[in-house]
Amino acid sequence: MKVFLFASFKVPTGSMEPVIWPGDHVLVNKLLIGPRIYRDFGFLKGEKTPLKRWRGLQTIQRNDILVFNFPYTYQETLKMSPGQFYVKRCIAIPGDTLSIVNGVYTIQGYPEPAGNLPAQLLLSQTPDEAFDKHVFNCFPEDTVYHWTIKHFGPLYIPGKGDCLELNTQNIVLYRSLIQYETGQRITVREEQLFLDSETLFSYTFAQNYFFMAGDCVSGSMDSRYWGLLPEDFVVGKVALVWKSEDLETGKFRRERFLKRIQ
Repeated sequence: MKVFLFASFKVPTGSMEPVIWPGDHVLVNKLLIGPRIYRDFGFLKGEKTPLKRWRGLQTIQRNDILVFNFPYTYQETLKMSPGQFYVKRCIAIPGDTLSIVNGVYTIQGYPEPAGNLPAQLLLSQTPDEAFDKHVFNCFPEDTVYHWTIKHFGPLYIPGKGDCLELNTQNIVLYRSLIQYETGQRITVREEQLFLDSETLFSYTFAQNYFFMAGDCVSGSMDSRYWGLLPEDFVVGKVALVWKSEDLETGKFRRERFLKRIQ
């Protein structure tokens, strides 16, 4: 049941408030996007392990709330944390070009709001100097891109089969993804990119990626800080809160029992 159908996770933080509260136990539907089947147990050690995802009932859509393994990034290395799970909202899907304009998520060609618009508008009204620099500054944090939680992008979200031209500037946006897929290291020598010993001019992605964010935009560690989420890290879509208790008092929250999540 846990492998193929459903899984339960307890949410310890308020990064998805007001939709999901700290102390909520969420039920995750794996059938919708398809359960993951690993070929070996290397993923338990954080190793990149071949997996197969069974065909689901639907694809991941904008504004879906997903549970996923945290894609721990250290020194440009994308690595699965098998025991660490995050719950966030999918803001952008493959083929989207996402920007954050004065705190508000904007997707080129998509007129509907993405994420928690009231919280984004509140962020836009907050002075820049009110934020600690570690909160304010965002991915990729280099000398070319000076993105912040208020001004971010444009960032193209690649999907399976997308071929992107690469250069010494935009490589910082996709380096960890390419290295994760290939297992090879990207270097820059004399203004030229190399994938191990081969010259790198473009790359065709092997899987889909997503931009994930918390509804509590001022208090969420999400894609604004660590980059894009590979599809094989996704566990499933949150269906409902099946029980909830106050983390301080332990009191059962009757009003949250079997509450559907949207």
